[in-house]
Formats: sequence, C-alpha cells, structure tokens
Amino acid sequence: MPSSLLFFVFVIGIPALVILWGIFAYNRLVKYRQQVSEGWSGIDVQLKKRSNLIPNLVKVVKGYAAHEKSTLTEVTELRAQCVSSVGNSVDQRGKVEGGLASALTRLLLVAENYPDLKADGSFRDLQSTLTEVENDIEMARRYYNGAVRLMNVSVESFPSNLIAKQFHFTRAEYFQLENPDDRQAPGVKL
Repeated sequence: MPSSLLFFVFVIGIPALVILWGIFAYNRLVKYRQQVSEGWSGIDVQLKKRSNLIPNLVKVVKGYAAHEKSTLTEVTELRAQCVSSVGNSVDQRGKVEGGLASALTRLLLVAENYPDLKADGSFRDLQSTLTEVENDIEMARRYYNGAVRLMNVSVESFPSNLIAKQFHFTRAEYFQLENPDDRQAPGVKL
C-alpha cells in the first residue's frame, strides 16, 4: 500500500469516521430526549383531562350519595394535589396520580350502591369519558416509557455513553403508579 494512502486512511479517514459517528450519536440522543419530552407532554395532557372531569363527577355523585362525603372529599383533595404537583418529578407525580386513580375507583364503586345514580345520563357520560381518558393515559404512559427506555439505553450503552456524558445527557424516569391495583382503569358497569 502506498504511504500516501496509509496516511490518508489513518490521519484523515479514521478520525473523519469517528467524528461522523459522534455527530450521529449526539443527534440520536437529542431525538430521544425530544421523544421523552413529547411523551411526558402527552401524559400531562391526559392527566389534565382527567383532572377536569373530576369536579363534574363529584357534583353528580354528591347529588345522589351525599352521605358518602369522605370519599367525595378524598377525591377532591387528591385532585387538588394533582393539580399542584404539575412541576414535580415524574416519580412524585406518579405517586399523587396513583392515589387519585385509586380514589376514583373507590368513588365509582360507591356509585354501584345507588341505582338511580348509575341510571343518570350525566353520570354515565362522565363515567364513559373517564374510562376513555384512563385508556388514553395508559397509551401515553406506554409511549413515554418506551421513549424513556430508548433514551436510557443510549445514555448507558457503550460507546454512545461517551457522547452522553460529554454533553450531559441523563437518564429519564419511568412513569409508574405505586399501587398495582391502580394500574387498572376504573371499570364501567352500566
């Protein structure tokens, strides 16, 4: 092999490939970080929708089941905590939202004891919308956690972890609910 070709390969070619790989790895990390942000935004939108449904649900249930005050109060208080936890970490938000999901399940179970409430059109509409929103939250959570997985694998895998460390890319938190029972969407029984 001529010496000029060896010079070109070792001095220009290999460093150029390393630089191109670095650019590719950096851009991939940026893409994954954006997907994590997009995923969290989707979860946030769905949680806000659920939070907005709760006052109407509480109002309808209160009309039929006024003596279930402790359950209604708990749901109202947990909703307020969820609204105020918007800027918290993913883990903290998951704990608060998990508590709200559990309280909503208990509220819907209370409704089972009131046939007139179950027959009310407004309640059925709210219950149906809540079930749809819970399903949307689950889909958004799956997307978000998938994006987190891609980001975390890239941040921790060699050799992309070299670029991640250099440019301060960090692991993202998964969005999980604390109680396994809270992982189920509230059931709708009409």
